[in-house]
Amino acid sequence: MDKKVGRSNTDRHEDLRELLQKFEEIGELKTVQGADWNLEMAALAELVCAKDPGRAPAILFENIKDYPGNFRVLSAAANSFKRLALVMGFSEPDCEMDFVRCYRNRMREEFQLIPPIESNTGPILENIDRDEDVDLYKFPIPFIHEHDGGRYMGTDDLVIMKDPDTGWINVGTYRMMVHDKNTAGIWMSPGKHGRLIREKYFKEGKPCPILISCGHDPLLFLAGNSEVDFEVSEFDYAGGHRGFPFEVIPSEVHGLPIPSHSEIVLEGELRNDLLMEEGPFGEFMGYYASPASDEPTIKVQRVYHRDDPILTMAIPSRPPSNFTFARSATKSAMIWDEIEKAGLPGVRGIWCHEAGAGRLFNVVSIKQMYPGHSKQAGMLAANCHSGNYSGRWVIVVDEDIDPTNMFDVIWALSTRCDPSDDIDIIRRAWSTPLDTMIEEAPYYNNRGIVDACRPWGRIDNFPRVAESSPELKEKVMAKWPEFF
Repeated sequence: MDKKVGRSNTDRHEDLRELLQKFEEIGELKTVQGADWNLEMAALAELVCAKDPGRAPAILFENIKDYPGNFRVLSAAANSFKRLALVMGFSEPDCEMDFVRCYRNRMREEFQLIPPIESNTGPILENIDRDEDVDLYKFPIPFIHEHDGGRYMGTDDLVIMKDPDTGWINVGTYRMMVHDKNTAGIWMSPGKHGRLIREKYFKEGKPCPILISCGHDPLLFLAGNSEVDFEVSEFDYAGGHRGFPFEVIPSEVHGLPIPSHSEIVLEGELRNDLLMEEGPFGEFMGYYASPASDEPTIKVQRVYHRDDPILTMAIPSRPPSNFTFARSATKSAMIWDEIEKAGLPGVRGIWCHEAGAGRLFNVVSIKQMYPGHSKQAGMLAANCHSGNYSGRWVIVVDEDIDPTNMFDVIWALSTRCDPSDDIDIIRRAWSTPLDTMIEEAPYYNNRGIVDACRPWGRIDNFPRVAESSPELKEKVMAKWPEFF
């Protein structure tokens, strides 16, 4: 039975710093002293999250080599199911699927967009560097992977842009490489909302006004990293999950909304008349999948930052990385919500596996109700907005299979799937230049839909599963609890 969740009984946090206090209280924040910005921070973050996916602590780096001790870097803010529940305002979940159900229930029963409110002041205005005083290297920007083309300040970032035709404020997450003290390059995948907006300015021969937040509430990063509907602002979406609005401050140069409690925000213009080589960069699929290329650059006109600022850092890498658990959990719930709203009954669980970078290997568990039900579930999960971008595999399993348990999933694949009958192919679907299987444009990919459910016509006489009954298991576990 689904766990019913309303607004959390937990107090909602005001900003990232309040959240860090909560992480420390539950024993999920580790502090590291004296790490080197050059590779060491990223390597440690990679090793820690890989050791215990979904349960590893967040890491706060202090006294970073070559930098003042009060300039800090944070890794994996929301990358455990306990911390993610705190971020989202849920009571502590029992497991990964419990969190997914909580998120899905919120979207189904109570969710409303909450737009931000404008303010004239906030902690982000404690320090402002203008024009020639701008120096991005004042922050401990990490060099993340050994073969990267440079230092990346924007990984766990928010790229804030305004549609020139509609006024829609879009917040996306795109990598940003620093070129020099006041110049950076941004790479945007074709079809992403930010790229569509920038092209409108470029077609008019104009630079694109832009803000980049490089330290902020993880709720905003989760929204910026998700497939939120076209012309819905991620500020509104994140505010809906928070339960009250974010505060924003109009920026000095372009009047774009600065999150008032962000840690570091850059303001400038994205220019198509000044291209510089960006990349390569180790990406979320776990590969260097795209070569260095000439990309538009940002001339940074303002840097706003708090006292003792915290730069947030995502480490795209061979999964699991320091943000894939959070992506897997939220994306699973979003796909679940979308396919139910499309009319599909009987969903029992969805999990976008970290091994598939939270996008490439998605499992749907259903209680079959009619012929073709499992096929319908697979097609909807592969083609809904949240599940479509750069997908590879959708596996549909029966309700007795835990979609988070890869052992269960592979057992279902091995014993309930006939490859000749139960695998369908979707061709020429939306993908990305980062897709390792695509050599050149156009960036289409093909994906497999696998029916690993008991055949509909044989459900009643399919071989019985050889395992102890739930009642017997419960009895034995109660009698010998020391084993469990």
